[in-house]
Amino acid sequence: MDADESKPSFFERLFHRIVSDAPESADEILRLLHSAEENGVVDENTADLLEKVLAFADLEVRDVMISRAQMDVVKMDDAPEKIIDYVIDTAHSRLPVIGGDRDEVLGILHAKDLLRFCRHPERVDFATLMRPATFVPESKSLNILLKDFRNQHIHLAMVVDEYGGISGLITFEDILEAIVGEIEDEFDSDETQNILPIDGRRFRVNAVTQIAEFNEFFHTDFSDEEVETVGGLVLAELDRLPEKGEKIIIDGWQFSVARVDHRRLHILIVQKVGKE
Repeated sequence: MDADESKPSFFERLFHRIVSDAPESADEILRLLHSAEENGVVDENTADLLEKVLAFADLEVRDVMISRAQMDVVKMDDAPEKIIDYVIDTAHSRLPVIGGDRDEVLGILHAKDLLRFCRHPERVDFATLMRPATFVPESKSLNILLKDFRNQHIHLAMVVDEYGGISGLITFEDILEAIVGEIEDEFDSDETQNILPIDGRRFRVNAVTQIAEFNEFFHTDFSDEEVETVGGLVLAELDRLPEKGEKIIIDGWQFSVARVDHRRLHILIVQKVGKE
């Protein structure tokens, strides 16, 4: 037997201090973990984190990837000005560049590479600016992918199905969230300011913003009799949960979905566009 195989794991050594006999299976570790939490040996947050680490070993890329329909992408033949605006709106650090459709991923565009062209977009050459894309199968273990990301300094990979088509993408953040839970950025977690300016005409608005607050900020007169929040206003107009990137115009204001999950809206990009 190899020395590595006989060496007790971190969890075995941890729980050996709690009970006299070291656990022999993951299920036994979980039972001991729950017992330790109940007895106050570890707090709730620590127990939750350790449980997620145990479950992480069984996860595959398909379990946490961003689906094809929810991917934010830029098209190779779009005007540079349009691409720069889109990168600003989505606030992503990296975006796939596609050709004719989403199965034709040509490379990855880094937002920081665009910074020097913001004042002179006509000088952008996306063919040389974008970086090579990494492709991984849906069935790849998250454990292995995490090691690949760290060793190869990769932050985003395209996910392919068994037929070679693009089924989504996965980021380093998606993998970490499988362990520690959702990681919110400064826009997501800002509880003191629901409406944040992006530039002179676009604003990032939390979907939970009260319509009264929205009206006061933008000098609008949306009714809050049937719905109370901006997200509720969009949902009532569509009568369904929209997809990321979907846009709708209501009384001369465009609401673009910047962040949504399978249950609710989170973030909207809002701008004045005139009457529909």
